[in-house]
Amino acid sequence: MTEPHSIVFVIDDDASMRDALDSLIRSVGLEAKTFGTPREFLQRQRWEMPSCLILDVRLQGKSGLDFQRELAEANIHIPIIFITAHGDIPMSVRAMKAGAVEFLTKPYRPQDLLDAIHVALERDRARRQREAEVRVLRERFESLTAREREVLPLVVSGLLNKQIAAEIGTSEAAVKVHRSQLMRKMAAHSVADLVRIAGKMGIPFKAA
Repeated sequence: MTEPHSIVFVIDDDASMRDALDSLIRSVGLEAKTFGTPREFLQRQRWEMPSCLILDVRLQGKSGLDFQRELAEANIHIPIIFITAHGDIPMSVRAMKAGAVEFLTKPYRPQDLLDAIHVALERDRARRQREAEVRVLRERFESLTAREREVLPLVVSGLLNKQIAAEIGTSEAAVKVHRSQLMRKMAAHSVADLVRIAGKMGIPFKAA
């Protein structure tokens, strides 16, 4: 299970556990970075590659579950795999509801952890790809004129050119030009394509 250009972070206050996890992760060709505290993790160098975090539930001075919440509040989106020797059902439910990939109780099978890492990295890779696509779309959207931006949600809402013209107070011929231009600038080959693009960008549709 080699995942090139991926990194697995580990936060555990037990040095022997950090070493064991580091060895396991590297044994399948992944890069690992270990930390003894959440603070050390937050001070790390930033790597722009798919990643995930293996997090102990019980840490000195801080709960792993509380740190999961802090990361979310700080808009740090990294898939988390919890490991613990003291887990219970309420803990696992809280972790999973907050978006954790897995909640493993020690002793766990190494393969179960490796499987969870694979899922977490795929999740992060997909998120990064979506965000990259949206950035490109946003750049294209910024190239639209004010009128083209006004026309876009009306087009994706299924309004006809004459309806759009009446809505924004212009001619049908002008709408045709705006529509053609925004399709070209957004690299949309059809209205259906433009609808998908608008959905990815979160552009609201106007009720017909």
